[in-house]
Amino acid sequence: MMTVAPAPPFPPMKQLSKLQTAIFLAGALLMALGAGATLTGWTLAPYIFALGAVGFTSMQMLQRYEGPNFVIRRLRRIMLLSDVMFLVSALLMIASQGNMLHLSHITYLQYVYNKWVVTLLIAAILQLYTTHRISSELEREAKKL
Repeated sequence: MMTVAPAPPFPPMKQLSKLQTAIFLAGALLMALGAGATLTGWTLAPYIFALGAVGFTSMQMLQRYEGPNFVIRRLRRIMLLSDVMFLVSALLMIASQGNMLHLSHITYLQYVYNKWVVTLLIAAILQLYTTHRISSELEREAKKL
């Protein structure tokens, strides 16, 4: 009599294709270059950062968790929040080049000028935390199987 093999365990995280992985890595590199070059005052740097942020965050949003672990699902939501913070950082970086929002000078300095540093820092800390925790949770989950 033929026995049926058990179904393979669910895929922990949806893997990116080679092209998607290349876009993901190029986006991360462009974000790092854009953030560093913005500090030097180069006018195209915020646009390079924004292009990298769009590539990085869009590929990270494609990478889904399809398992039942609640902790990993929560960490993925936090990671998506950090992706949104990266995009907000890009917008604030572009807006910090000049008062293109036509706000009063005091309001512009208070709410826009160089506030991208704060949102970028928060996004980077959340990204580091969730990446580390997700990998450790996936290892723990693999040991259970």
